[in-house]
Amino acid sequence: MNERPTYQDVLRRTGLLRILEPFDPHVIGTLPLGVARPDSDIDIVCCTADLSAAVELVWKHFGESESFAIYQWSAKGRPVIATFEAYGWPFEIFVSSTPVQDQAGWRHFEVEKRLLTLGGPAFHTAICALRAGGAKTEPAFARALKLEGDPYAVLYDLFSTSDNQLNAVLGAQGFAV
Repeated sequence: MNERPTYQDVLRRTGLLRILEPFDPHVIGTLPLGVARPDSDIDIVCCTADLSAAVELVWKHFGESESFAIYQWSAKGRPVIATFEAYGWPFEIFVSSTPVQDQAGWRHFEVEKRLLTLGGPAFHTAICALRAGGAKTEPAFARALKLEGDPYAVLYDLFSTSDNQLNAVLGAQGFAV
């Protein structure tokens, strides 16, 4: 049985980051965090003022790919999302006119990365166990830390906290290193 290539190999094979270079692409999500499940997708966030140019480029290069779909949100800024499969991996590309560093997905990724670093192996194991049990990423983090409210909003707000504050949150649940 052929094993599927790593997500890094697939990014190289597709040339996706090079193709999306004009739109400031960044790989985020569970794969680079090391908390992926077998069904996790390769998430990429991008930014451009010209959403139609991004749609055209993605369509040109990946429109014939398996399960290709592209749609535009009706939310503020009307971001575009493209999904497809390549080399056995599902992809999701999120293109917004909001700079990457201000996008919710990027902020969630950055705070989750900091929490995993600060929380050490025990916290990583707890997140992986919650994910293996079916929890989405942000809810898994919120649940492990016993954070109240909408997990997406709570993690978004944690982005601006200091490492000392994050250590306090981790420590309250026995995860401080």
